[in-house]
Amino acid sequence: MRDILNDLSDMLSDADPVRRAQIKSRQELPKRFYEKAEVGETQEGFSILLDGKPIRTPAKKLLELPTKKLAALICEEWNAQRDEINPVTMPATRLVNTAIDGIASDPQAIVEDILRFAGTDLICYRADGPQRLVDRQTEHWDPVIEWVHTALGTRFVLAEGVMHVEQPKEAITAIGIHLSGFDNPIALASLHTFTTLTGSALLAVAIAKEYLTAEEAWAAAHVDEDWNAEQWGEDAQAKARRDFRWGEMQAADRAFKALY
Repeated sequence: MRDILNDLSDMLSDADPVRRAQIKSRQELPKRFYEKAEVGETQEGFSILLDGKPIRTPAKKLLELPTKKLAALICEEWNAQRDEINPVTMPATRLVNTAIDGIASDPQAIVEDILRFAGTDLICYRADGPQRLVDRQTEHWDPVIEWVHTALGTRFVLAEGVMHVEQPKEAITAIGIHLSGFDNPIALASLHTFTTLTGSALLAVAIAKEYLTAEEAWAAAHVDEDWNAEQWGEDAQAKARRDFRWGEMQAADRAFKALY
């Protein structure tokens, strides 16, 4: 099991998800060796059994899940494998492994990384033109800024252009306080995925607090990209990257929801 899920260093070292998939596609994938994946019970929660044998993470820890719903989601990925096992097609499994092997031992590091995004949050930096793009950013982003002010009790500073603006310490602290409510490593892994894929900690928190759906946050995060595609046409490689990233976003959203 460790060989299957841990021999991904080359693939995961590339920043481009499509490139990672291409690298993995050139590697020999392990053959499917099991008939059925199913949910098992443990003293602490639920496990994934492959023909009755529990899965372990790349660090050889028991892949143990707090809810049966999340375990069922992981089972779906394992049962969906065909003749070969392709970790690229198992985003929820990869997310859970990351949470168990990495985040569980140092959750504060992930919180701090999310807060770094909050300091330069995508939706705080606005275009100075053309007006239709400005209007579109306002339509998608201002409601989130206002929700943060009302629901989280803090105000973020908006800037025009790309010049860095220092956010109030109180604003970053407020986000940190609300992140502290998500102490499950898998929840933090999902929040981190939301943040890195959208470029916005505020959008990530809005998803977690059910102010936005993942689809709404994704659309908000791609206002600029969609605008450019409308003006200049859509690049096929960029679309493939975006489709891959959307799959990762959906998996994180399903995993997050399955926790509660």
